[in-house]
Amino acid sequence: MNDTPGWASPGSAPSEGQGPGASGPAEPAERPNPEQSAPQGPGWSKEQPPSQWSAPTDRPGAADPGRTPPPPPPGWGAPPPGGPGYGGPGYGGPGYGGPGGYSGYGGYGSWGGGWGGPPPAAKPGVIPLRPLGVGEILDGAVSTMRTHWRTVLGIALTVAVLTEIVIVLLQGFFLDSPSSAALNDRSATFDELTAAMGDSLINTGVVYVVGLIGTVAATALLTTVTSRAVLGTSVTAAEAWRDARPQVLRLFGLICLLILITVAVVLVGAVPGIVMAATVGGAGAVVLSVLGILGAGIVALWLMIRYSLASATLMLEKQGVLKAMSRSAKLVRGSWWRIFGIQLLAGIIAGFVASIIVIPFTFIAAAFTGDGITGFLNSAGGDIGWTFLIITGIGAVVGAMITYPIQAGVTVLLYIDQRIRREALDLELGRAAGVQGYGPGTVPGS
Repeated sequence: MNDTPGWASPGSAPSEGQGPGASGPAEPAERPNPEQSAPQGPGWSKEQPPSQWSAPTDRPGAADPGRTPPPPPPGWGAPPPGGPGYGGPGYGGPGYGGPGGYSGYGGYGSWGGGWGGPPPAAKPGVIPLRPLGVGEILDGAVSTMRTHWRTVLGIALTVAVLTEIVIVLLQGFFLDSPSSAALNDRSATFDELTAAMGDSLINTGVVYVVGLIGTVAATALLTTVTSRAVLGTSVTAAEAWRDARPQVLRLFGLICLLILITVAVVLVGAVPGIVMAATVGGAGAVVLSVLGILGAGIVALWLMIRYSLASATLMLEKQGVLKAMSRSAKLVRGSWWRIFGIQLLAGIIAGFVASIIVIPFTFIAAAFTGDGITGFLNSAGGDIGWTFLIITGIGAVVGAMITYPIQAGVTVLLYIDQRIRREALDLELGRAAGVQGYGPGTVPGS
């Protein structure tokens, strides 16, 4: 697949024609000669099939039987008594098939006893280099924030402040509509309720779009931090910005395109209800509009998950907007429900943490309003002033400092996990991190 870049270093640009096969398994440089390495005991045939588990010739004790082999890795069992390797008991010598079963090749374990599974995957950074579970993805996002807290919180604070300033200004000047009070008025007419619902949907949609921009921007800027954390290295905020700066225009192009897709889908779903309201009117038009918007929302959600890895692809692979969306769709294909579930779980956790922070600020802001907390609870969304908006905005900034890194870390680690599962990215990550045993010619899963 020509659109699969390597991972020689985080953020490296893909080369044309380079695919996962470029870093795939390679034939060993040389194989041991069976006639030289196999013991020539009685009844041992010289015609032996090539060994599938042949050890590297440069391993101590493999080429020279007189040299001492290295200790076995954890979980592979102890060497058999009498010395490991070809000449030990149970392999071509006295006691073939004796106590303990078939003695392991080179002294590593035995058939019928002591098998503890493969050795654990290398973990140079915040995640092990293998396909990840849900808990490991969440733990990796939190570990990145905890280990590199200065850089992560600095980026999150900057994005949160800019995003919340825009939201507060929009709510203060444009979105504070008096018609929203009709939702709590039992004597309100049908037209008043319809207008109030429309204003409420517009307000919620605008705030959601601005929040989406902030989330995608934070994810893009924190992508470099998370990718370096996977390799066990750190990065400053200036270095993260230097790495992200060439992709900023493409990033905003991606954000605008995703927003246009979402708006277009919702409008298509709402058009039948709007047409019916303009021509016939009545409660049927409202029901049709609500059903159309709900159906369009489901389609928009499916598309958002499908393209949820586009920002990480755009930043790490240095792709264009359309290419990043295509790569995201390929990585998500067949794993939509899994990615949706993990992101939903991360969103619930982030929302719970943000609520714990924001709710106290909301009550503090209500206490400074003219009617106090009781008046605020009774009005339930009536007219709000600048004091209330500013204090709740401060609480939202504090909450976003925690939620942005979690959501960004989960998105980037999902991208890395999907590439490990489908493109053996763990080999490239191991080589980039300098992990022993991840050099050229390494076989996936070995």
